[in-house]
Amino acid sequence: MKRRSFLKMSCCLGAGLALSGLGLTLAPVAAYADDMKKADALRTAVQSTTVCCYCSVGCGLICSVDKASGKIFNIEGDPEHPVNEGALCAKGAGLYQVSAANEHRLMKVLYRKPGSDKWEEKDWNFAISRIAELMKKERDKSFIVNNEKGQMVNRVQTMSLMGSSNVLSEECWATTQFARGLGFTYIDHQARV
Repeated sequence: MKRRSFLKMSCCLGAGLALSGLGLTLAPVAAYADDMKKADALRTAVQSTTVCCYCSVGCGLICSVDKASGKIFNIEGDPEHPVNEGALCAKGAGLYQVSAANEHRLMKVLYRKPGSDKWEEKDWNFAISRIAELMKKERDKSFIVNNEKGQMVNRVQTMSLMGSSNVLSEECWATTQFARGLGFTYIDHQARV
């Protein structure tokens, strides 16, 4: 290496270190370029409004759909909605992850026989009938008609229900009534936890 190229390289390296010490970096330029690409995609997208499904508040959402592929690529709060005015909770902000854009979503039933180390692909009818069969078996085995005082209680204490926060208030009520009809005493809700 010649003296002149060594000095050039040393000066460039020293200037780079000095600028990086001041907090200057090229990362914001790359981030700005990514934001510009997304902004261009948003300008050409078909936007539609909807309501978040996670709780009974009913926050407004704007879904951006790519015209070419027909897939959602962005979900954000609706600033013109009177309830949330564009703000979203963590569940609403993560709603994009449960849309069809997420390739890791559960789409099929996987079943593993007791004692097996392999998963089998089954249809939904098999899963529903298997769940019903196991629930009936457990309910028949552990159903308590009378407590120790002789009072009629009609309950099952070996099964419970954990409600989803992805249902409407009416659906939550119907699910709770279903569980109480089966005799469940342990009923809870995901939104509360």
